[in-house]
Amino acid sequence: MQQFLEKHFKLSDYHTSVKTEFLAGLTTFVTMAYVLATIPGILAGAGLDKHVMLTIMVMLIIITSCAMAFVTNRPFALAPGLGSVGVVASMISNEGISSSIAAGVIFWSGILFILISFLGLREAVVREIPVSLKHAVSAGIGLFIALLGAKSCGLIVANADKNNLVFGQLTSAPVIVCTIGFIILLIMKTRDVPGGMILTILLTTIIGIPFGVTQMPESIVSLPANIGSQFMHIDFLGALNFAYIPFLIALFVPDFFSTFGTVLGVGAKAGYLDKNGNLPGIDRCFKVDAVSTSFGALFGMPSMTTYLESSAGVEAGGKTGLTVIFTSIFFALSLFIAPIALIIPSAATAPILIYIGINMLSGMKNIKYDDLTECVPAFVCVTFTIFANNIANGICTALPVYLIMKIASGKIKEISPMMYILVAVCILYFYTIV
Repeated sequence: MQQFLEKHFKLSDYHTSVKTEFLAGLTTFVTMAYVLATIPGILAGAGLDKHVMLTIMVMLIIITSCAMAFVTNRPFALAPGLGSVGVVASMISNEGISSSIAAGVIFWSGILFILISFLGLREAVVREIPVSLKHAVSAGIGLFIALLGAKSCGLIVANADKNNLVFGQLTSAPVIVCTIGFIILLIMKTRDVPGGMILTILLTTIIGIPFGVTQMPESIVSLPANIGSQFMHIDFLGALNFAYIPFLIALFVPDFFSTFGTVLGVGAKAGYLDKNGNLPGIDRCFKVDAVSTSFGALFGMPSMTTYLESSAGVEAGGKTGLTVIFTSIFFALSLFIAPIALIIPSAATAPILIYIGINMLSGMKNIKYDDLTECVPAFVCVTFTIFANNIANGICTALPVYLIMKIASGKIKEISPMMYILVAVCILYFYTIV
């Protein structure tokens, strides 16, 4: 077995081991476990069967993450994007669009992904993104991850009266448990304790019991649902109606930018990027991601995408695809012991996300601060990722700013033809969400 794993995942080349990859895979799973409750719950609100969608989601996570592992040997796990889940749920519940047509729109957005991925256009786009913006994307994702963690436990909340983000109830049980967990994590990292991240999550989960944050399950075992009724419940032709183009764009553009942002961000954290900020073999990552979206659509599942929480596994030492193989195994087990997996509270995973987010800011040191045409777009990318609460929004805001500043400074020669196309896509994207 050791020889098989070494042959397929080249563990020695990446200076890792089966034990490290196992702990990293477990860390990724625990950090992603919230999808077991959130995504089926959102889709249930749109009239889909919660238990069926849970089984489908877990099955797709396993298949697509394993595909990513074997095709790319990268520790990138896939799952339905929360943004696309929200869009699809809104299409069905608010717009009155049938679930079969919604699945068709997802499918065609995936086909669009497949075309530009296999034609090499996605890789070409990433190559044309300025190095400073690539580092800014990584930093922006870091802050976004940290914000997700802080919001998940109630440490940071939205204040409707002040129209901004503020501290939540600092004396609430989830915030207290999160704070304790963060202190534990800092000690673990300072002392360089092996498996410190997963130990932190487990200890924080236990600490949450007397605080009432960790809810014990009523049952231990659950059985997967029959997914036959949902397979191929899709209207391919109906989804081609011109009226659904805005929804196609709303699914495609954010997933496009979020995917390459996540891949670059997590890749930077793993030390994969070259001196130009490019990720070797990124085309294979894009191809797996693209095919996964269309494949998921056959089951009515919103866009499958590379997950930010993969960074948790990387932070825990994961370097190869074996990390997400173990993640997939844990998700497979969750089909039968979902109640146990769901007892891990957000307050236990929040410290991990906050810590990872802080660490990902290191890429900002590589930005040319003496060149306004480089540092200002980078700043815009980072801040609007947070201000607009979306990775794609940050990137789509930064690219037009970059183009305008380069033209205004007389540095037109530094602008590639692809940049004009990207800016046009960004403007089209904003037009659809205005």
